[in-house]
Amino acid sequence: MSDHVYKSIELTGSSQQSMEHAVRNAVTKAAKTLHNMHWFEVVETRGHIVDGDVAHWQVTLKIGFTLDD
Repeated sequence: MSDHVYKSIELTGSSQQSMEHAVRNAVTKAAKTLHNMHWFEVVETRGHIVDGDVAHWQVTLKIGFTLDD
């Protein structure tokens, strides 16, 4: 097993559907420009309420990836 050095970035994904969909939106977008992604950690969840119902989710997450050799 080799030693790894990880870098992490913080992103906020959003969705009108769910928290999980907001996470997936952030990961999918990050995958377009980052590689070697290995983990994510949800650090904050919030939402927007309209007329007494959840209208929008925002999920802030850290994504960890290994650096190139």
